[in-house]
Amino acid sequence: MPLELYAHPFSSYSQKVLIALYENGTPFEWRPLGPEHPENGHALARLWPMRRFPLLVDGERVVTEATIVVEYLQLNYPGPVRLLPDNPHEALEVRSMDRFFDNYVSTPQQKIVHDSMRPEAERDARGVADARAMLETAYAWLDKLMARREWAAGDAFSLADCGAAPFLFYADWTHRIDATFANVIAYRKRLLARPSFARAVDEARPYRPLFPLGAPDRD
Repeated sequence: MPLELYAHPFSSYSQKVLIALYENGTPFEWRPLGPEHPENGHALARLWPMRRFPLLVDGERVVTEATIVVEYLQLNYPGPVRLLPDNPHEALEVRSMDRFFDNYVSTPQQKIVHDSMRPEAERDARGVADARAMLETAYAWLDKLMARREWAAGDAFSLADCGAAPFLFYADWTHRIDATFANVIAYRKRLLARPSFARAVDEARPYRPLFPLGAPDRD
């Protein structure tokens, strides 16, 4: 039975898993989510009451949370690209960077976007300002780190880069990466040039009008 992926191509966390699948050419069946496919939304709700995605189904096994899905793929469907090193100390660095991009890039980026979708009276100006400050701090820290690295955790593309790619992609749309952070900008360009992420970006292009802040005419 083939793997089934419940996801949306414009979702950053869905793209995190798609990159891992594309890196190793892992076959799977799309279960696209959205108003065009209500049956998949109903199935997602039955499989995972939290209704969060991406969600991977492997026979009787249901795997939730993007990072866990990527690790599950490596354990059960390994390919030529090792997204988590065998060395435990190197793996710890990959997981640390994965958490950095989740907590300090994706979380504040999504805070800004979600706040923009609220009615004016319900918006959280202080929370948005804090989120923008968090992104500035994250960009500055990452810029120093990437001065001596090609990929997030060192010389090899990893799980951390699977998350970094879509998170930095949308973060730059939401709170522009300043030109002074040249190493972050160069890293984002390397990610965009990676075939696995380039494919995910292209698949998501039709949905750009859905971006609440307005998708810029670039990337």
